[in-house]
Amino acid sequence: MNSRPEKIGLALGSGAARGWAHIGVIRALRAHNVRIDCIAGTSIGALVGAAYAGGDIDNLYNFVKQLDWKQLINFWDPVFPKTGLIDGKKVADFIRDHSKKERIEDMPVPFRTVSTNILTGREHVFTDGDVISVVRASLSIPGMFTPMKHGDMVLVDGALVNPLPINVVRDMGADFVIAVDINFGTEAFHSERLKCRDEPDAGIVHEDLKFETAWEQKLAELGKNLAILEFNTKKQLDQWVRKESIPNIFEILMQSYNVLEVQITETRLKTDPADVLIRPKLAHIGLLDFNCAEESIEEGYRSTVELIEKLPVDSSGS
Repeated sequence: MNSRPEKIGLALGSGAARGWAHIGVIRALRAHNVRIDCIAGTSIGALVGAAYAGGDIDNLYNFVKQLDWKQLINFWDPVFPKTGLIDGKKVADFIRDHSKKERIEDMPVPFRTVSTNILTGREHVFTDGDVISVVRASLSIPGMFTPMKHGDMVLVDGALVNPLPINVVRDMGADFVIAVDINFGTEAFHSERLKCRDEPDAGIVHEDLKFETAWEQKLAELGKNLAILEFNTKKQLDQWVRKESIPNIFEILMQSYNVLEVQITETRLKTDPADVLIRPKLAHIGLLDFNCAEESIEEGYRSTVELIEKLPVDSSGS
């Protein structure tokens, strides 16, 4: 495109581990002088969006590239499963570490996040607030993360109502919206694990004592919360990270959620389309494959470059 629209917005969609592709999209946009004036994100899109809007996307990029299963286990802070399996305190710490601003209204790039008020089923858009709270609320997958209380609302993942927040970006005044759908073509469940996985079960079955120690510590934490950790419980928890012929509880939960995201996204795109829709090919990336960041980032970059002629380039190069 030769002429640049007055205000360009970026909508980053939900999709768990596939969300690292958003980093690749942003890097491609910057490399080709496509300046973003405002941004909105749902779930993992909110996390990456906050890093970008807050000026810390490069730090996030460098961190996630070296993530492995041993580090990912440390984010798992189990609680008694009353409202969710994971408390999310360590995820909150991660959010704080990757945003230079404490409040979203202070970010250099105007930023919004989307959550769902589980009590009413309505979309809630944060226009201000503590970055940890607004991002944590947006990515709180029901059943996995404990929900977040905000005033008289109980907030969970925004993907329940708005997996790709194009409307939010338009409400911010954008007259040209670039949207990133990371769930396209992912409805079918893939039983084979990714080649890039570093096989978490190897640390339990074989000699990786550091990983085994970390896993044992997590089991011990869960044992304290449940008051007792019996052998059968430990055996079942060990199986959650092993290869199995059928998906485990986390994979079933995430895949069910993915089906919902895809259907809602397709419906909303018919009534509120983006000016440019970027759809990285990520069907082979599992929703919990956060350790496959490099591959996701590369695909996000590639899919953006493919559409670069349709994007408004800033001729000033700023």
